[in-house]
Order: sequence, then structure tokens, then C-alpha cells
Amino acid sequence: MNKVLFYLRRSMIPVIAVVSSGLLFTACLKDSDYNNPDIPAAGLLSFNLAPDQSGMVIRLSGNSLTREPLSYTGFTGNYQNIYVGDRNIEAFNYNSSNRLTSSSYNFEKDKYYSLFVTGNNGAYRNIVSVDNFDSLSASSGKAYVRYINAITDSVNASTVTIAAGGSNVVNDNAAYGAVGEFTAVTPGSITIAVKNNNGVDANRSINVEQKKAYTVLLIGVPGATDEDKKVQIKFINNGTLADSTANQ
Repeated sequence: MNKVLFYLRRSMIPVIAVVSSGLLFTACLKDSDYNNPDIPAAGLLSFNLAPDQSGMVIRLSGNSLTREPLSYTGFTGNYQNIYVGDRNIEAFNYNSSNRLTSSSYNFEKDKYYSLFVTGNNGAYRNIVSVDNFDSLSASSGKAYVRYINAITDSVNASTVTIAAGGSNVVNDNAAYGAVGEFTAVTPGSITIAVKNNNGVDANRSINVEQKKAYTVLLIGVPGATDEDKKVQIKFINNGTLADSTANQ
């Protein structure tokens, strides 16, 4: 089983969390003060990707995942320990307390997940992905990249490409809300582009490093002129893969 050393950052801004998977599931659960290390747990990373929600509260079975509301493009900063099983997921507007989303998901022991709250103008949804780090190789010499299409166009799909070394390693017709699989890329500069026939046209080059996993955030409102809400590309570094050893 791959061991994963996690540290998160939004774009190029470092954040403080450093957690290894070997410790993650024996630490206390985020939404409980119960410290028994034998309680099954999963890891959850949560994002506010709704452009018109400047303050969002996300609750899991009634328990808030953060002490402060998440700003737009904000995320919880690390994979938080959560109870496994069928859990209710809700997002609320911090100022009005209006509920934005409600859904459920069956979380499994020792797995990592990402929760993306997406939407705009009164229509929002929860998107949960399984972050399959155990299927990624730390010894391949590669970096790993995936995307979420959170650009708020529920009608027109977008072409998403990720190019490394002069060739497209990803070339998808991605519907709104689609989450790509982690794809191996050669470390160094990669170029991400997203386009559709509703005026979406953005690209960005970033540098990726060996053994690290990245999530590209394709976000914004087509046609928006506000710098914060316009279509743009951001990314986070999910963490660094490290091979496990026997009996670890």
C-alpha cells in the first residue's frame, strides 16, 4: 500500500499541514472528540468552488468541517479524518444560513476523498471523488495530475487538455462537474487548457514535481469580467507519494 505524505497549497501559496497516511487514520477524528485509534476513518479534503459564495459552511452529518467559513476557492487545507459509512453532506451560506446543498455519500475505511461544492446563482451541488493514491507509483519518476471542471456552464461541455513534453496526456470532453483521473506526466512544465463554445477559453502553464499529485481547478463563470469570478485555472498540490515498506 502506498504511503502518502500530504501537504497542501492553493496555487503557489504554502499552507501548514503535513500529514502522512500512516498517521492519518490513527489520529483523532475531525468531527468528534473521540480519540480511540481503532475507530475506522477516511480522509476528506473539501473545497468551495461556487463563485457567488464568499463564505460557505460545510457540514458532515451536522458537524462543521471548519471553524471559519470557506471563501470562494478556499479549501480545508488538509485531509481531515472523518467517520466512515453513509454520511450526510450539507453546505450553507455563512451569512444567511440558507442551505445550498444536501446529499449523502458512503465513505469507506482508509480511503481518501475530495468534496467539491460547485454551482452558481441558486443552483449548487456536492461532487465527491475517490482520490486513489494507492494506485499511483512513487517509483515511476512521474508526477500525477487531474482536474475538476467547475466552470459554471451546465449546458456546454468543455475540451480539457493537459500537455507535457509537447504531447497531450489528457484530451477530454468534460461536462460540468467532471473530475478527471490522476494521470502520470513527466515532471517539469505542463500546460492546461479549457475551451468550449460558450466563450470559455483559458490556459495556464505550471511546473510539477516528481512523486507529487496535483488537482487542477477549472473555475469561474463564463463571460464574467470580475477578476475573481472570471474563468481561470488554479491548482493545489495534494501531496507527495512515498513507497511504503514492509510492516509499516
